[in-house]
Amino acid sequence: MKKINKIMIVGLLAFFFANESCETTDLDLTENPNALSQSQADPDLLLNGIQEDFARVVESFGRTGAEVTRIDYMFGRDYRNAYQPTDFDGEWEDAYAEIIADLSTMTNIAEASGLNYHVGMGQFIKAYTLVLLVDMFGDIPNTEANQGADNFSPAPDAGADVYSAAMTMLDNAITNFSTTPSAEPAFDLFYGNNPSRWIKACNTLKMKMYMQTRLVDASALSNFNAIVSTGNYISSTSDDLQFSWGTNEVQPDTRHPRYTVSYTTVGGDDYMSNWLMNYMLVNEDPRIRYYYYRQNDETPGAPGVAPDEETLDCSLQTAPPHLAGFPFCSLPDGYWGRDHGNDFGIPPDGFLRTLVGVYPAAGKFDDDTFAGQSQGDGAGGNGITPILLSSTSDFLIAEAAMVNNDPMGAKTAILDGLDKSVNKVQTFGALDASADLTFAPSATDISDHMTLIENAFDNATTNEERWNVLAEEFFVSLYGNGIDAYNFYRRTGYPTTLQPNLEPNPGSFIRSFFYPANAANNNSNITQKPDQIQQVFWDNNPASPSFPIAN
Repeated sequence: MKKINKIMIVGLLAFFFANESCETTDLDLTENPNALSQSQADPDLLLNGIQEDFARVVESFGRTGAEVTRIDYMFGRDYRNAYQPTDFDGEWEDAYAEIIADLSTMTNIAEASGLNYHVGMGQFIKAYTLVLLVDMFGDIPNTEANQGADNFSPAPDAGADVYSAAMTMLDNAITNFSTTPSAEPAFDLFYGNNPSRWIKACNTLKMKMYMQTRLVDASALSNFNAIVSTGNYISSTSDDLQFSWGTNEVQPDTRHPRYTVSYTTVGGDDYMSNWLMNYMLVNEDPRIRYYYYRQNDETPGAPGVAPDEETLDCSLQTAPPHLAGFPFCSLPDGYWGRDHGNDFGIPPDGFLRTLVGVYPAAGKFDDDTFAGQSQGDGAGGNGITPILLSSTSDFLIAEAAMVNNDPMGAKTAILDGLDKSVNKVQTFGALDASADLTFAPSATDISDHMTLIENAFDNATTNEERWNVLAEEFFVSLYGNGIDAYNFYRRTGYPTTLQPNLEPNPGSFIRSFFYPANAANNNSNITQKPDQIQQVFWDNNPASPSFPIAN
């Protein structure tokens, strides 16, 4: 993961907003000039950097969660080797050495100065970060973390204990957001200094945590429903928690991370997921032109299109038996992606493959121009990283209804979530000034798609089919951040319709990831896992490989 140093972070905020003076010029050179003491640190500058680091950690882990659940393409035919311990060194360092360490410094200063709003934001960010680390790795350091020379090897806390600590942080954050601070943050990059919206975010994160623990906590669903009954959670797209990126290319690069690897001078360096593109194409999903931009109007090997070994070698191949009934290699209408687990080499297709579109990365809206895209094209990268969305709240409500044997309640929530997702995604078309928005879906197109999903749920003859409708639509809405998809899949085993790995025997699905290499190698209290089938505390489903269904 790309590291952003403190100078770059300050530059980022200066570009976004205005020049900020830094009150740290009178340094005592008997101390490390690269380290700020608490008396020298500015809580606003610390909070600025924390917010940006937080967004990058969520973006990176969100991409990983999306890859294993087929929302995004995953490289690597063997689950054990697809994600190595070294892959997460950057995120772990950002979480502990940047976000949590800086939060500790900022909180000490802010509490002494009555900056309750700063403290509340920090408590939410830390709670989310800790929950995310538990969901990805299992037991992690918390109570002994970031003690410096006093403890270089912090012992991991049980995941359930970390969740409990995070819940307390959220309660305290709500208290802080409910009081008048001595001053507001210079830049609240998420909610513009609106404490009521932060309180909704705190409650929504609680909802997510309750849903994730419902298999091991008999009170979780009632606690979830209690928050829903208050209405004080993210239920409108206007309250969505998301991080907005910029369009600056260098010093610093403020563009959406996915834009930077799709819109380059040598073409796309990123592949889209054949499973998700095919699902949206088959169901005439009105979001597809916003999610994807086709640089080419046909894909080699698709029906009626000649194969081309040079640009798409699998177009000459027959689908392996275990992929019967699933998409393989070539999709119609120019949707050019890759199958789950495809680890083939990279052909000369940079200006042919499908790119990430105007949502969420602010690329190009697909208006049938079918042109190769380069750096700066489309909307220029000022997209978003979704963190907590109102559509996600609806899909979690649908899950609760299914668990409570209320399929009609689930259907209502699914359709609510779908409606909010479509409406949100549509607003991104205007970001691309070059787009011909006459190709945007009409009101009839959107209504027909809503009816199709409703009929699929109504015509289902089994609960498994209803769960699949819920899960598939939930996954589509999570394009841009697959963390909740990864959790949902481990929690429920749905959808059962995911495209299998290209390798017939890829090993068991990842129930938690290896600890980062630096953490396992340098912390004597962290023992590397023997494999990736170790289940996090809230996952008490059958062991792999029998669960989840798709590998």
